[in-house]
Amino acid sequence: MSNIRILNASPDAPAVDVLANDMLLAQNLSYRNFTDYLEVAPGTYNVRVYPAGNRTNPFTTADITIPPQTIATLALVGRLQDLALQLIPDPKESIPPGQLKLRFAHLSPFTANVDVILNNFRLFNNVGYREVTDYLAIDPGTYTLQLKLASSDEVMLTVPNQNLTAGKFFTAYLVGLVGCTPGLQLLLPLDGNTYINPDE
Repeated sequence: MSNIRILNASPDAPAVDVLANDMLLAQNLSYRNFTDYLEVAPGTYNVRVYPAGNRTNPFTTADITIPPQTIATLALVGRLQDLALQLIPDPKESIPPGQLKLRFAHLSPFTANVDVILNNFRLFNNVGYREVTDYLAIDPGTYTLQLKLASSDEVMLTVPNQNLTAGKFFTAYLVGLVGCTPGLQLLLPLDGNTYINPDE
């Protein structure tokens, strides 16, 4: 079996229902929110995204393949007019003793490439829209995350007081819009590869 969760990262989409081969994966899922991880059989699914409570005229539809023993986030990305689905696997990796692993996903449409700064250290460089970095091992602690325009000191977003604990996987998702509403925001959920064992 595999495990997936749904993220609504579309800044101007309303709450949505997400169906895969007529199986309900998400109901009334609003912007910035995740579902819990759901256990699904591996295979190819016709995924359709509808306005919440509606089953006609989907916003988008796509065939998504879920490989066996996969943990992943299926993200709704882009503005509503060009809504798309992006599968972001959470790979099972080892974590060095006493550390954690962090990666970054750029899901903010029309936002330029960014650098990710962790307590004044440039952790990820020149990450473009819809790119997802590899995990990097770091020490646990309370961090300030900053996003800067790539290869510059122009600060786009500052997120202080993020407590990252050892032995866990995290993805920092950049969502929202530059200079518009909703503005840029960083989502920092715990990833399922921390606690799900798809081999079981």
